[in-house]
Amino acid sequence: MQTAPQPASNRTWMKIAGAVIVVVLAVVAWMSFSSKQAAPEVTFNGINGDKISMQSLRGKVVMVNFWATSCTTCVHEMPQMVETYNKYKDKGLDFVAVAMSYDPPNYVLNYAQTRSLPFRVALDAQGDAAKAFGDVKLTPTTYIIDKQGRILKRYVGEPQFAELHQLLEKALAA
Repeated sequence: MQTAPQPASNRTWMKIAGAVIVVVLAVVAWMSFSSKQAAPEVTFNGINGDKISMQSLRGKVVMVNFWATSCTTCVHEMPQMVETYNKYKDKGLDFVAVAMSYDPPNYVLNYAQTRSLPFRVALDAQGDAAKAFGDVKLTPTTYIIDKQGRILKRYVGEPQFAELHQLLEKALAA
């Protein structure tokens, strides 16, 4: 004759199973937030005819900023991007401003020259770099990439520069 399972032991097993599920979910969540996606291995075409590969930037913290001369937010943030670059370039920051495919090259060249942009400016004439970085459509979109070539953060729109500077300082010190 079989006896029915005791309710107290069922509750114990339910508690153990619940605790295991919580631990597993916590580990999965931690791993997904702590694992950083590798930046795509693209080569940018600089406005001066130079080629800038992501591989050549390894070992530096890199900002890749997708922008357009017709984007008012991009134009508004650009002086602060220049200040940010100038503040951290001697500590190992590199910067590539990537003009979107719809931006006329002569506009980009004129903007870069008249404002004496101190960092590298690239044209994404076919939109290949924007596609490689997750099909960027909104400008400005800025990626912060660590020394190992992993994406630390993506900003869509103008970043909070105090927060951006804290992130850069941490990445540059690593």
